[in-house]
Amino acid sequence: MISYELGVEDLADTRFAISPLSETVFSLRILREPGLHAAHLPWRREVLAKLGAAEAELLVSLVGEKLALPDFLTPRPATFAPAFDEELSLVRQAAPQLVRRDLPAALVSGPIPADDEAAAAFRDAACELLRRYWKLAVEPVWPQMRRVLEADMTYRARRLALGGARLLFADMHPNLRWQDGVLYISKMIGHHHVAAAGQGLLLMPSVFAHKPAPPVSAEEPPSLVYPSRAVATLWTPPPAPDATALTALLGAPRARLLHLLAEPLPTVELARRLRVTPSAVSQHLRVLYGTGLVTRARDGRQVLYRRTELGDRLSGPP
Repeated sequence: MISYELGVEDLADTRFAISPLSETVFSLRILREPGLHAAHLPWRREVLAKLGAAEAELLVSLVGEKLALPDFLTPRPATFAPAFDEELSLVRQAAPQLVRRDLPAALVSGPIPADDEAAAAFRDAACELLRRYWKLAVEPVWPQMRRVLEADMTYRARRLALGGARLLFADMHPNLRWQDGVLYISKMIGHHHVAAAGQGLLLMPSVFAHKPAPPVSAEEPPSLVYPSRAVATLWTPPPAPDATALTALLGAPRARLLHLLAEPLPTVELARRLRVTPSAVSQHLRVLYGTGLVTRARDGRQVLYRRTELGDRLSGPP
């Protein structure tokens, strides 16, 4: 059991953050134990197909025997959404003594670096390994992951506003319990009580965390990685656009225009194909351009219009 004693000032200083490095490190649990979350199995298969066997084995070796992770690999974000390389630079600066403290605390198997020089070498090698892994496994899907995480934070912030800390933690996970100003986190490998004493609490939703995960060390400031909502939707492909719905949204003339603009076309040609006047087409194009659904560029004496990426997604296949 790990517990955080949070005073009024700590609750006032409770904040959220998104950490691409923490997500990268927590995803290593899924590589090691695929049964933790069935929703991630397609992602896991794709990643393992790209990783070499030796590299996958090294990555998995960073996860402890009971799936704990060394604290030095997941530094506390200083801003709401730091860049991956920004966070990784903090890991590169981690003192060798922290590396030697955190590896056995997380029950990481294998030999522990015997001295500071060996610990620094281990830290630097882990950073290079994680950077390659981020580029291959997490960065390509980070935009959709971030949308899920931000949606969860919006939900949690509303719970906090409506019912305070009790409502905030009520449905976060069965392992969490809020009582008399103390947040209890059960089923942990560590057993300690931390008085926040003005340090506040940092909350980080995670698509890869299967249960709440505070730092292993009692010396770290209070923070909590917790399972995000709506993870099951992360790898679900978006539904195919419905042409009927697009017509209801834009109206038939503008929907037809959007379908035609898969290729660059001038106003006159659009009017010819639709059998309407150029002025009528111009009026509709102004609306589509103003809403970001089409772009325009001059080609000699003509202005060519074409769908934007947003217009492509709305219109779907022709």
